[in-house]
Amino acid sequence: MPPGDSAHSARTTETRVFGIRHHGPGSARSLRLALEKYCPDAILIEGPADADPLAAFVAADGMEPPVALLGYHPDEPARAAMWPFAVFSPEWQALSYAAENGVRVGFCDLPAAVTLAMENEPGDRTDPLALLAEAGGYDDAERWWDAIVESTSDAEIFTAVNEAMAALREFAEHESDENPRAEAGSMDIAFASQRIVVDLHTLRREAYMRQVMRKVLKDGALRLAVVCGAWHAPALEGKLGPAAADARMLKGLPKGKATLTWVPWTHSRLASASGYGAGVTSPGWYHHLFTQTEQPIARWLTRVAGTLRANDLPVSSAHIIESVRLAETLAAMRERPMVGLSEVTEATRAVLCDGDETMLRLVTTELVVGEALGSVPEGTPTVPLEADLRAQLRSLRMKQEAQERTVDLDLRTDSGTAKSRLLHRLRLLGIDWGRLAQSQVRNTGTFRETWTLRWRPELAVAIVEAARWGTTLRTAAEAKVLDTVAYPDATVGTVATALESALLADLGGATNGLITRLESVAALDHDVTHLLAALPGLLRTLRYGDVRGTDTAALGRVADSLLLRGCAGLPSAVTGLDADSATELRALIDAVHLALSARDNEWATATWLSALTALADRADVHGTLVGRAVRLLCDAEIIDAAESARRLSAALSVGHSAADKAAWIDGFLGGRGLLLVHDRNLLGLIDSWLCGLPEDQFVATLPLLRRTFGAFDSGEKQSIAQAVRHGAPTPSARGTTEFDTERGALALRAVSEILGVA
Repeated sequence: MPPGDSAHSARTTETRVFGIRHHGPGSARSLRLALEKYCPDAILIEGPADADPLAAFVAADGMEPPVALLGYHPDEPARAAMWPFAVFSPEWQALSYAAENGVRVGFCDLPAAVTLAMENEPGDRTDPLALLAEAGGYDDAERWWDAIVESTSDAEIFTAVNEAMAALREFAEHESDENPRAEAGSMDIAFASQRIVVDLHTLRREAYMRQVMRKVLKDGALRLAVVCGAWHAPALEGKLGPAAADARMLKGLPKGKATLTWVPWTHSRLASASGYGAGVTSPGWYHHLFTQTEQPIARWLTRVAGTLRANDLPVSSAHIIESVRLAETLAAMRERPMVGLSEVTEATRAVLCDGDETMLRLVTTELVVGEALGSVPEGTPTVPLEADLRAQLRSLRMKQEAQERTVDLDLRTDSGTAKSRLLHRLRLLGIDWGRLAQSQVRNTGTFRETWTLRWRPELAVAIVEAARWGTTLRTAAEAKVLDTVAYPDATVGTVATALESALLADLGGATNGLITRLESVAALDHDVTHLLAALPGLLRTLRYGDVRGTDTAALGRVADSLLLRGCAGLPSAVTGLDADSATELRALIDAVHLALSARDNEWATATWLSALTALADRADVHGTLVGRAVRLLCDAEIIDAAESARRLSAALSVGHSAADKAAWIDGFLGGRGLLLVHDRNLLGLIDSWLCGLPEDQFVATLPLLRRTFGAFDSGEKQSIAQAVRHGAPTPSARGTTEFDTERGALALRAVSEILGVA
């Protein structure tokens, strides 16, 4: 053996285990001090062991926490797991220390390939912090940890933390394969409120950690630092024992495949309220404590004041000074070494918010939790689809932000059109970064779009899932939109919606296939409601050519065919409908009428108005449909005001029930009361009918009438009320004193025949 090797073997090794709390700024500062004092030559961190190659990206340009390790199954991307890190996470500080000092670093927990292969990964059922807080006389584990650990920076704190955890684990029950749910044994009375259980999954994780520690020591590490959750520290300290026992513990673990990468994360997803098991209640506050070491309380309350001022709440410098004094006084009265979040919150509520809980919730959301979004370097391993997305974002100068932001896109510019196409492609792929603002949905196809953008960490998984459709956003969106209409039961509405989405996203490779599919589906679909539901979307797409530069000429033939078949089938579709079905069909008729008005095609308009005229003349159709047909024909100047009044008077005649009359009025007015503001004769007819209703009929029709008139604009309702108050005009003489002799002769003949039979 060479002399050097002999000397190396004679040197002793040392291992230090640092039991930390995930995402604790006090732990992070203390860990940094401890590592600088200990000077390890190797560091192991609790995290998926197969993520070791990604540790090299920690010091790369563009890496900005909060970030997370994302592990997913390459064949089933929906099976994914995240391991988040913030700048105040002790694990991140260990990674940073290793990168800055050239120290070997890796992860030691179960690999992501094993974790993802487990059908149900169990979590720890024991909360050690809650037990220690209870033993210390605290009713809140967060408050206890904040007072004991987070408010100080001490390199030696880990010895005390490890000893406390070791004391807890002396009373713990250990699960095994043979006895996965051991009965409670004797335990100290201080912890009687909760069973202390070390579950089988935790034991396997700790066995794997020890195996990795053995390997690192065997590879030549002399001063090994292990950074893990405090609960695991007692299992990793001291002699590691024989490896055979750990190998038996790990035998039979499921094995699978996993791909890992770094993805941006947010403070809100670090919060325990988001459902993250290792989350903290106040990531924004912890980030402030870690980054602002000089006068952190005064700086924090100054930020709070700035947030309140931005929301139009007057806050002066005197308020800030007084709130700092109050927070410090509360901490002194409670014998705490430093002002904590509870003292700061009470001072904010009392001084800065004047007791207003609404403003305090605003501070909690924007500052205490926060919404910071991290970033990852350009060279981070990723799927080709995400690489394409990053390239397009750089080209379009779009930035992913955690805060919700509204943007207006002018589709007459190349930049606006390109951004719109990108967002529509993302929506098709299920990557919901942006959504069309509600107020702009009705104006799709105009020169402007309004989007609300907000990037969420889980969209990283959505990108991976969408990667199976293609390597670029265009090809992936084309493949997915064609797949959505490929199944045999696809309806006309489904295909038409997919076609409209494809045109909005400029998916030329899918357009022809969708049009062909739409023609074949429409030829076999005889449901008039399906045909009418598909028409508005198709008619909107016919308007995109001028704005988006998309060839939509082939759609004209399909749209005209659907219109012709819809009009032909309308007479049978409106027969025998109940109130709910009639209301649904009325909405479809409204949508088609509006879309045809925007199209401005003489043949299509004439065809549609002819169908409405036939509907308005029928007496065997639900009143809401007949009333709506009369109103639309009146708006199109096919029926004049006098004819509208005559039809309304006939609908309100004695031969109809009160419910039928109310339905006709609902269809005729339909949420637009402007007609009654300008046509006082119609208003007089309705007013006279209402005033003449018996009490029982009025009560029966009141719900429908309230819905009808309640939908009017406030200005319309005021004008109508003023007209009625001043005396609505009585119906015209033609409607009350003139007689139709021809109709009267028909009635007399019918009465004579009835009497003759009698």
